[in-house]
Amino acid sequence: MYETRELVEAKHRPLVITTSNNEKELPDAFLRRCFFHYIKFPDAQTMKDIVEVHFPGIKWDLLATAMQSFFELHNVSGLKKKPSTSELLDWLKLLLAEDIPPEALRADDQKQIIPPLHDALLKNEQDVALFERLLFMNRNHR
Repeated sequence: MYETRELVEAKHRPLVITTSNNEKELPDAFLRRCFFHYIKFPDAQTMKDIVEVHFPGIKWDLLATAMQSFFELHNVSGLKKKPSTSELLDWLKLLLAEDIPPEALRADDQKQIIPPLHDALLKNEQDVALFERLLFMNRNHR
């Protein structure tokens, strides 16, 4: 170690795990030295299990309604940044802190196009605008 001027020797060859969400291309020279394992996006049951680890005892009605809204939003094509597991967890934390009832996530009011506290889910202005347009068009066709 540079700071302590001590030599530290590993007993076993170290294993380094690097994760990527494909936001940037990694250099070919780096990738040639890597093993690649793709982890698919969690399905609804796996996501529910993940949420229950972070929020034990969360009310089923809120979780079911929030997950339905989340997966509908996640599946919108054309989003620049699709909401991920971490956004769902952040959103649920806000919903719980603000004591937002499940009914507020199911609002049919035209003015309530975007779910409450959507800032935790949608991370840029273009995605918010796209989602608003899609929901507006969908509600007008009903």
